[in-house]
Parts: sequence; C-alpha cells; structure tokens
Amino acid sequence: MKKVLFLFLLFIIFQSLHAQQTVRQYISGTDKDHTVQWGFFCTKGNNSGKWTKIAVPSNWELQGFGQYTYGHDKDKINEQGLYKTSFTVPASWQNKIVKIIFEGAMTDVEVKVNGKSCGPVHQGGFYEFSYDITSLVKFGATNKLDVTVSKASSNASIEKAERGGDFWAFGGIYRPVYLEALPQTHIERTAINATADGNLEATIFHNNTKPGDVIQAKVQTLNGTVVGKSFTVSLAGNESILTQSFDHILLWNPEQPNLYQITFNLIRNNSIIHSVNQRFGFRTAVLKPHDGFYLNGTKVVFKGVDRHSEWPASGRTLSRDIHLMDIGLIKDMNMNAVRMSHYPPDRQFLDLCDSLGLMVLDELTGWQAAYDTVSGKRLVKELVTRDVNHPSIVIWDNGNEGGWNRALDNDYALYDPQKRLVIHPWEKFNGTDTKHYPDYKYIVNESLYGNDVFFPTEYMHGLYDGGHAAGLEDFWERMRTYHANAGGFLWAFHDEGVVRTDMNGMIDCHGNHAPDGIIGPYREKEASYYAIKQIWSPVYISTKTLSVDFDGNLLVENRYHFTNLSDCKLKWKLANFSSSKGNESMTNWVDSGFINMPSILPGEKRSIPLPVLSSLPKSQALYVTAIAKDGKEISTWSWPLQTAIQVNKKLVTNTLNTATEIKNHDKLLQIVSNNITYTFDTTSGYLQKVTNASGKEISLSGGPSAGPDQVKQSFDLTKNQDTVILEISYSGNGWSKMSWTFAPGKLPKLSYKYAPKGERDFMGITFNYPEEKITGMKWLGRGPYRVWKNRLQGMQFGVWQKAYNNTVTGENWNYPEFKGYHANVYWTTIQTKESDFTIYTNNDNVFLQMLVPQKPKTMTNDNVTPAFPNASLGFMSAIPAIGTKFQQATSMGPESQKNMLLNNKPVEGELWFAF
Repeated sequence: MKKVLFLFLLFIIFQSLHAQQTVRQYISGTDKDHTVQWGFFCTKGNNSGKWTKIAVPSNWELQGFGQYTYGHDKDKINEQGLYKTSFTVPASWQNKIVKIIFEGAMTDVEVKVNGKSCGPVHQGGFYEFSYDITSLVKFGATNKLDVTVSKASSNASIEKAERGGDFWAFGGIYRPVYLEALPQTHIERTAINATADGNLEATIFHNNTKPGDVIQAKVQTLNGTVVGKSFTVSLAGNESILTQSFDHILLWNPEQPNLYQITFNLIRNNSIIHSVNQRFGFRTAVLKPHDGFYLNGTKVVFKGVDRHSEWPASGRTLSRDIHLMDIGLIKDMNMNAVRMSHYPPDRQFLDLCDSLGLMVLDELTGWQAAYDTVSGKRLVKELVTRDVNHPSIVIWDNGNEGGWNRALDNDYALYDPQKRLVIHPWEKFNGTDTKHYPDYKYIVNESLYGNDVFFPTEYMHGLYDGGHAAGLEDFWERMRTYHANAGGFLWAFHDEGVVRTDMNGMIDCHGNHAPDGIIGPYREKEASYYAIKQIWSPVYISTKTLSVDFDGNLLVENRYHFTNLSDCKLKWKLANFSSSKGNESMTNWVDSGFINMPSILPGEKRSIPLPVLSSLPKSQALYVTAIAKDGKEISTWSWPLQTAIQVNKKLVTNTLNTATEIKNHDKLLQIVSNNITYTFDTTSGYLQKVTNASGKEISLSGGPSAGPDQVKQSFDLTKNQDTVILEISYSGNGWSKMSWTFAPGKLPKLSYKYAPKGERDFMGITFNYPEEKITGMKWLGRGPYRVWKNRLQGMQFGVWQKAYNNTVTGENWNYPEFKGYHANVYWTTIQTKESDFTIYTNNDNVFLQMLVPQKPKTMTNDNVTPAFPNASLGFMSAIPAIGTKFQQATSMGPESQKNMLLNNKPVEGELWFAF
C-alpha cells in the first residue's frame, strides 16, 4: 500500500512539473532524416498540377517538384506549394495558450487552421515565426492545417534580398513545424547578458502576470551543480530584469566553451506556474577601435570560414549529424570562427557552436540588396530574439555587400542586452574594415597605414581549386603584423552543389557560381583543407627543412588565445622506406614516442627537444604531430632526413649486365643497354620510345625537353668501351644541355642543365606519355594531393599511391586529383597498361608534373587554371602559383610570383630510368 501511495505521489509531482514546462508537439518531422508526409500540390514546374505527398521538412525541389532556382537565374516560374495535414490537440491543453511555430519556410507563408487564417502572411524565408492559434483549434480533436507557401515574395525588397542573391533559392517548409502549449501566465522569452566579470543580467518577457508574481532564477552547471544562490525579482508590466554576480565562474571561449544553465521559475503564491531553462555562457565580446576584437579581455583573431546551410540531397533541410560533421571539419582545420552566409542557420547549429566552441557572425539576409525598413525591422527582431542567448554569437551582420539598410543598424541593440557589434560585411563601418577579396597589396597597405580593425569577411575566394590556402601563408603572416588585425573568413566552406532530381541526379554547382568550397558538396576534402590546417595550427612549427646537423630540437610557438601548450602533447615517429618495386607496404617505422609539452603561454615560443638522436642515423623521415587535450590531432609536420641521392643510391643499379650496342636508322638512333632498347629521333634529339627486355613497348617520348622554344644545336654520340654517352644541346630563349649515359649493370642516367631567360610560369624537363595508357602512380615525396607554388603546405612526406582519375576540382569530387604538380618527389613509378616504369631523381626539390588537368567547363578566366607544359610528364624545378576567382596569382603575394633564375645560375639535375 505504501508503495502504491508513493508511486501515486510521484505521478502527481511529475504531472505538476510537466505542467510547468512548455510542451512541444511536432506536426512535421524534425530534420532531413526524420520527416512526416503531408498532402502537397505544386502549382508549376516538375510534378505540378496534382495533389500528392511530400516530406516535411524539405525543400520541394529536392523532392522532385517545381523549379530549381539560383539567385542569378533570370527565368523563374515562381511556383507555389499548397500543403495540408491534420493534427490533434490534447484535451489537457484546454486551458493553455497554443502556438504553431515555423522554424523556416521559403518565402511568403499563409497559414490556416480549420479553414481560418492564423494571421498575416509571413514574409522572409530564413526566420522563425509563430501564431497564437488557441482560438482556432479544437481540443481533444483533429484539426486541419493548410499552408500556402509562395516561393516568390510579393514584397519587392524581400524578393531581391533573399531570392536574388548568389546562392540557391529553394522553396518550401524546410525546417520543422510544431505546436507549443504554455500556461496562460508564462515566460515568453529571455535575453541574457552574462559578462566575463561574473555579472549576469537577464531580461524576462512575460505575459498575464499579476501583482505579487515573482521570477526566481537558479544557475547550474550543465551536470546540475548549483552555482551561487538563487535570485528573484518581483514582476511588473511585461518585462523584468534580474541581476546577480558570481565568483569563480568559468568563461566561454572557442578553446574552452564552458556553458551554464539558468532556470527561470515564474511563481505565484509559492507555486511554480511556468519554468524555462536556458543555456548560456559568461563572456564579453567587444571591439576596441583602432586596436582589435577582444573576447574576455584577450585580443583574438578570427580564423574563420563562410558557411552556407546546405546539403546536396536535401537543400537547406539539414540534421544534427550534418551540423556536427561541419563543425568538426571546421575545427579540425584549426578554425575558431564561422560566418553565417547569408542568412541565420538552424537553431541546432548555433547550439552546437556554443557547446563545441566556434565564434559566430550571425547574418541578416541581404545579398547586395536590402530589406525595406518596415520588413527589415520585423526580421531583425525575429533574428535577434531567437538567437540572442547564444554565447557563440559575437557579431551581428546587417546584410552583405551593400545589402544593408542603415535604418536597421540600431535595432539589434533593442533586443540584445549585450549590445554586440553590428557590421556591414564588405564595408568600412563601426570601426571595422571587412573588405571582401583584398589582394596582397591591400593587405600590405592596411598593415602600414590602416587604422580600422581589419578582418575581411570574405577572402581567398576558393573557386574550383583556387584561393583558400593558396597565398594564405603570405596573407596571414602579413596580417599578423598589423596592430589592429582581427583575422578573416575564407570563402567558402563547401561547394554548394545540389542533386538535380530533374537531371538524373547530377550534382549542380550552377556553373562557376557555387564550386567555391574547401570541401565538396558531400564534404570531400580538397588539398586546401590540409594546408589551412597547417597554416592555422595553434601549435605552430615554422621549420621548413631540417639542417644536416639537426639535433632534435624544434622551435614551437603557441598561437592559441587561451590555452597553455602544457595541455598538449607531441607525438613523434621516425621512418624509412623500402624499394619502389612491388605493392607491399613501403613505410617502415623505426621508432616513435610521446612527450608532454612544457608550459608555453599564448604568444610564446620555446625550443622542444625530441628524444630522437639515437634513431636518426637509420631513419629517412621524421613526423611530428601536435595532439590536443581531447586527443585530437592539431597538425602534423614531416621532414625527410636524407637527400634524394642518399635514398636512391641503392636503387639505381640494374641486375642486368650486358654490352651496350648502337644501331643507326634513318633519322633514328637506337641504343641497346642491358637488353632494353632506347630509340631517339636524331632530328629533335628526343627519346621516341623504349622497348623493355620482355619486348614490351613503352611509349615514353618527346623529351627531355626544357621548353617549346628550344632548338637543337648538336647531337653527339661517344662510346668508351661499353659506356655510351649521348649529348644534345639546345638554344632559344635560354639554353639547355642533355646528356644520356648508358652502361652495363646500371640504369640509364639523364644529366640535364638548363637556363631559361626571363620570367617563367614553370621550369623543368618534360616527356610525353599517352594519358590513356596511364593507370596510376606511386611515389616517394609529399602527398597525396597536388600542390601549387603558393600552396605547398599540408602535404606529408612519404610513399603514396594514386589511381588515375580525371577529376576537375569542383565539378567532380574524386579526390585527391591525379593530375597536377606533386612536391619533393624522390622517385615515381608510372603505372601503365604497357609496363610500369620508375624514374629516380638526385634533387630534393623536384616537382613531378603528372599530365595536364582538364580546365573547368564554366571558367571565364585563367586565374584558377595555372599554366602547364605541353607535355604529360615533367620533372620541374619551378611550378606556377594559382589565383582566385577575382585575382590573378601574381596579385596574391611573394609566394605567388612567376619564376626566374637568380644570378643566371643554370638548373642542374639527374634522372635515372628503370623500365
């Protein structure tokens, strides 16, 4: 009996507590993976003119309806979507206020319940809105919901600001729809200002309160530990302010995202009638004019990226898993900030930024066109009141690139007690210079003569394979010299490609408008991902090469803002590499270990000794990985410990040992060495083909060439016993000399020397081999991705294998790309349909040119399609840089300039060939 009474009392308590909370009931699904079918009628375009079903939430284009529309499109059919469904309101809600909430629907939305209008048509596709439907619903019964969504807005300013931008303009109810039940007397919303000094001010908006009602607040950690004492305020009107100060609180920052929870209890006659929980963080974010951006009194720089809320198969209907993945990728690149481009994101994304640690720039929509003042004021309120309590949000963006209405600038502070900074991205405004796509000269000028706090909210435009990390090291190091530097935001996080249900599932990036990402539509990583990760590593090692007398000491710099490197570890590994032949594992680990980092405060540098000296002599490469407190990799650096000739000297012998023969034919010279026949064209001096000992023909031809402007001057053949030397000299715009040596028991050796004149995109020795016969490549060098002169970072030294692909970055996403320049190649095996062959170098700084990448179909200039030799295989001493959508490479800084010989000293090197 006692047990039954106890359970009954628990039930009563549970029911009472439940009644105090806001109750939510979903009518739609909750995300892209959890949807509910509603009735649907599309008025125009694909699958239009009939009632059917559609998943809610979703963008209707991705469900096969209407017309895919990009902001720049001229022809828009402006279809409507008619939705219908039913829902039941519990009888227990009889005495409550019932609201219907739409988290996002594009663009104009008319809502009816049981045939009656819920209120004015909502205009603005990226904002949460609600209606009080208490008087329209039937309690304990089924209710009808009809929603008409017009893709085009009847408001001209909203239409231009939202649907004329440089991004996809999807339609439909793409975020969840739900009901909320609240007590008649309730807390409507809260706005919290919790500062780094421990002071907390909370503004509470409440409805239907009476004299004598109070709100009691209690702060806890997220695990439920009470912090400080509870505090109360007596209520008057519809708005009340609670204040309290706390000692020994943990501050929120992107490196230590400490969060708290505050519970607000609305109390009448000692009974709780409504209770609201809100997460928040103590932190202070301010701009100090002519100085910088400060978080909790510490000057910070944004290592940021611009992110669209988009997934290829579901448009702007996302999920927690996608948000987690994106934030994980952003933080893995050692970024600390993200800008919402060009509209507010899902609530859940901001919740995760709070808990995982990213500073956020939250943006009112307006891409080069602004909302009218009446609409803008309403939408600013909807934006700020939804997002105000997120500690991750440190700045409000009032539109983008001219899409700002200056009459709205002061409205943000009406709803934000923190009075966060308001900026105009692209403009000098409010003490900031957020110029978009500055070139390197602008950065230099700003660092010398600027006065505003500088952080470009878009730069290093990553169209196709351009921008992003290319030139970033030059930009970043120069920006660091500026007294009012606050970092910047790369454009953009991912290629904004969508699955076209009307084009057999093709992923469409709308020509060259949207393939701008560091990663692909499904988050496929480009080379810039790894380069950014290294350049922006907060544990920073600047050592490019190790000296011959390397003593195991590395200089480490702390580029965190709030973290002591004593919280981090270093993992080191030593390796050597086996022969280039065969398919076996080719990396042999010699030794490894971990060391705890000493105390190194932000901004400090210190030499760290690695316990590697005893194993260095038997090792060919050193790897060092910085590991964060949570065990995640911060960055990895690798260095060869031996030169190319030291590594290759044991590999350039030949097991065959036969006499060398010479055969002359009409305009052809054949040299037979170790049972392999080398055929040369005596007119050009170039190798024409090779026939190996098994009689298989290898179609290597057209070289060695130092450039198309070279004209043969001499062709000399000498034989000394069984050693044959073929020397060819060329003149033209510069000169070159090639010398082949064939000897028994040795691989054929090509010695080259060349001295081109003037500036060059590239310099090197090239050959031809038919692309259609290449199946793959294996090499010892840096990989696995290709490089450009101004994007060498992030690749690791080791043995790599790639199968042939014809990937065009941003048009298809089979990464890493096969074609392109590869750095620090010691040897490479070209895998072919004829017979594999290997080429060894004696130079540590050779770039391998593998074929010529296909140019993107919709590229309108050559900024992101650097020059390549008119040949398929090259061993280069210099390669070109790559530019951005808006800048040629030469405007991107010192690393991005064209190449030329210094002091007229020719380039020399040797190659050995194993067929």
